[in-house]
This record gives sequence, C-alpha cells and structure tokens, in this order.
Amino acid sequence: MVAIKNLIAAAAASYLGSGYDWAGQSPNGIAFCSLDKFVPMFPSGQTQLVVPSEPPKFLGLAFGVQNYTCSSSNNYTNVGAVAELLDVSCIASESYFSTIQNDLYQVWEIIPQPIQAIIDVLHFLNPPTVLSQHFFQPNPVTGSGVSPVWDFRSNPRFKGHDDAFILAKGNGSIPSPQDPSKDVAWLHVVNVQGDIATDVFRFDTVGGQPPTSCKYGTDKDISVKYVSKYIFYGGSLNY
Repeated sequence: MVAIKNLIAAAAASYLGSGYDWAGQSPNGIAFCSLDKFVPMFPSGQTQLVVPSEPPKFLGLAFGVQNYTCSSSNNYTNVGAVAELLDVSCIASESYFSTIQNDLYQVWEIIPQPIQAIIDVLHFLNPPTVLSQHFFQPNPVTGSGVSPVWDFRSNPRFKGHDDAFILAKGNGSIPSPQDPSKDVAWLHVVNVQGDIATDVFRFDTVGGQPPTSCKYGTDKDISVKYVSKYIFYGGSLNY
C-alpha cells in the first residue's frame, strides 16, 4: 500500500517498489507481460459481460473520479470521468491481484491532490507503469452528449500513432457484485473510433457512486473518487 501511495503522489519512477512486484518490463522500459492466460472473473449467470474468445491485450488498474451534476429530478447524473490507468499486466497472476483495487482505493481516498494534477505530474515523470488516460469527450457521431475515451497516445510505445485510443459506446452493464450502492457498475463498451481496442470491460470497481439525492439549483457538481480495472481486447495496435 505504501508503494501505491508513492506512485499516486508521483514519487515513484520506473516501478512501484516494495509493496508490489512490477517486474516483466520490456527492454525499452515499458511494462508488459503476456495476458494470454488471463481471464477476468465475471459473475456467472449474466449475459451483459461476455469477453471475446481471443486473449486480452491490455490490463489497467485505474484511479480517478466519476463526475456528476444535480438534475432537475433531484438526483445526480453522471457526466463523465477522468482517470489514470496503470499497467498491471505483470502482476495479474499474483495472489494479491484480486484485491489490489481495494488497497489502491484506501490510499486514493485520502490523497488531497485532484486527479488532473496527479496525471500532469505522472506525464512529466513518464514512469513505464502508466498505461493510458480515461476521459470523456463530445460524441463525434451524434453531435450531442459525451463518449468515453481511453487514450494511449501518451504511452511511449505508441508515440506517433494518432489512432492509439478507443472512443466507445455502451454495450452492457451489471451492478457491482460487491456493493452497488457504493461501487459503480461493471461495464462492457465497444469501439466507435480508434485502433487500440475493439472491446473494453470495467470490473472490480470500488467507489464512484454519488449521494442518493441532491437539490437541483442548489447543489454543485461533484466528483466522486473511484478505482477499477479495465481490460482491453482486439484492435490493430500491439505492444
């Protein structure tokens, strides 16, 4: 946990240190390990989250915020998210991987710096554990609303690849199996633009849910911290 805190505080450089073993980096210093045998654990009996038959390409552990605005119905409506994804492909087989999102959330919850400030510093340090950034942008197809984006273009491996991202649309979701009142839903989204992936799944979520009600015209927009794992399939760009 100390190692994770150091990373979020931008004190880590090439790997996280004592708490977790982030070995397996490629010779150019970019974290990478094969995910050929990794299969995410989704609840049985549901049909919303069904992974493709091929192995995944990227596995990220994200920390960030879910953004909400108070609607005229006096409840909070999601208007996007901002998050930083760490490359966790090299620790996917470790025993602690199944609960690492809880460790990260405990630290992220008490860090005072806003997520964008941390992202900016991490971009400056450029540690190889940084995989990509997650944010929302205006929907380029409909011209209204916003679409989720996972952007790998700051990753040195994809320097110069203008299509190293995925802009996506929703395809399925289930409530968090752990605590749906506290943890945001698990999701499956599919590609609309970009070459980095065809499918993205959000799972093992912690946090991110807003208060159950608000007062329209009085309560301000809020950002709620969350942690989750994201797994990416397909696409034409590879490590």
